[in-house]
Amino acid sequence: MAIAVFVAALWPVYVHPRTGQPAQADAILVLGGAHDGREQLALRLANEGYAPRVLFSDPYESSPMINRICHGGYSFEVICFDPSPRTTRGEARELAELARAENWHRVIVITFTPHISRSRYILEKCWDGELLLVDPRPQLSIPRWAYNYIYQSAGYLKAFFEPC
Repeated sequence: MAIAVFVAALWPVYVHPRTGQPAQADAILVLGGAHDGREQLALRLANEGYAPRVLFSDPYESSPMINRICHGGYSFEVICFDPSPRTTRGEARELAELARAENWHRVIVITFTPHISRSRYILEKCWDGELLLVDPRPQLSIPRWAYNYIYQSAGYLKAFFEPC
């Protein structure tokens, strides 16, 4: 019974979080994580003219996909960075620094569904600009959803006690 209440209570947080429709923005930020279509979505949105630049978080030791993206030739700017720390908080700090330096007002942020609410919470602690969170809607198995309920909940608890 307690598990059912836990799942139901957090359903709108992890399964159907508040997302935005892509709109004209100053940048697109791709948060690190599984290569689940988020990189392709960002490149497509930039190609469609939603933003003049895409920021890719690159906390990986070696990712052939990210390496290709970061060194590819595009008609828009690509900025790859290794966040410090290598967490959503590090990504939020990098976004805040760049956004303030470049006077950005709106950023499209791409991550995967269970991470949207927590990433919004962390990003808003660091930057007060407009965030449009979107995701590629990857298909997740029931065990992966269960894992993310626990992982994201622990991450929320940790983020609550951490400053930007």
